[in-house]
Parts: sequence; structure tokens; C-alpha cells
Amino acid sequence: MKPPLGSVAFLIVGLVVFGFGEALLVTAGVGVSTWTMFTEGVTNVTGLSLGFATFVISVLVLVLWIPLKQTPGMGTILNAIIIALMLQYVLPFLPTFETFIANALLALFGVFVTGFGGAIYLVANLGPGPRDGLMTGLQTITHQPIALVRTFLEILVVAIGWTLGGTLGLGTIFFALGIGPAIAIGMQILQFRSTVD
Repeated sequence: MKPPLGSVAFLIVGLVVFGFGEALLVTAGVGVSTWTMFTEGVTNVTGLSLGFATFVISVLVLVLWIPLKQTPGMGTILNAIIIALMLQYVLPFLPTFETFIANALLALFGVFVTGFGGAIYLVANLGPGPRDGLMTGLQTITHQPIALVRTFLEILVVAIGWTLGGTLGLGTIFFALGIGPAIAIGMQILQFRSTVD
């Protein structure tokens, strides 16, 4: 828990950018990421704000780490806090557009912003996010391929979120198909910058 200052800076910037991208997806209103969809469903049932519900779900997921024998890092804790804060306090100030095309483009931009933030976060290497740790923990005890475990979790939270009234739409498809390439592009950009510097 005493990492280099540069890594902490990368971590915080990455999480802020990641949270901003998630907020853009929400404000676009055409579908959100899988876990945010689940969170929206929870807010519909509980009346909690999206930011606070995000934090509560992160904490509950971390509780599931205990039987899975996963160990959180600084990045794990800050992930739960910063992304929740971004959704709580930045979301109300983001613009919305009248046309579906404009909002779809905003959602697409949100996916790439989220992916770039994820790349910065990964470079910091200070612990997985709560949901990633859940995935790796389940993979360890089930001995199933990581892709299968991740797919199971994603389908599960989408199904619960949709049942509870979360926003399933084009943005969800953008996220599912685009987050991997967006992170990869972000990593390439960061790698290019480091070689130039």
C-alpha cells in the first residue's frame, strides 16, 4: 500500500477518466455498460442515487472477495470510491441531446473514454477493480476459462439489471463490443507516448 507517486497519479487519473466515460454513457440515455445497467436496476428498486448505489454494489462485491480469498489493493479501494463519485457529482452537469443519432455518438464516445481510462488504470497496476477481482476469484475456484467466467457474470448482471428496469440499448452493445478495443487502443497510445518521451 506504499506505491510510487507516479503510479498513484496514473491510478487516480485513470479512474476519473473511466468514471467520466461511464457518466457519458448514462447521460446519452441509449444504453449503459453491463454493471451500470445492473446498478440502474438497483436504483429503481431502492431509490438510491446512481453514484451511491455504485459504491454500495462495489462494497458488496468486495465482501464476496472474502470467501474467494482475493486481496484488494489501493486501486481496488479507489476504484470503488472514485467511479461512484464521478457518477454522483459529474453526471448532473453533462449535456444531453435531442436526437437519437447525437446521443448514440455520445455513447460511442463514452465507450472510448472509458476504455482509455481503463488503459491508464491498468498501467498503474495497483490492484484490480472489485468486479475484476470477483471474476478472477471465481475463475480460481471453478477452474473454468476466464472468458467463460466473465461472460457468465456479464450475462447475469445484464439479466438482473434489465429485469429491474436498467437501460439496455445501443450503448450496451457499443460497450460490449467496443470496450476491449478501446482499452487496447488506449494502451497503444500510452506505450507510444512512453517511447516518445
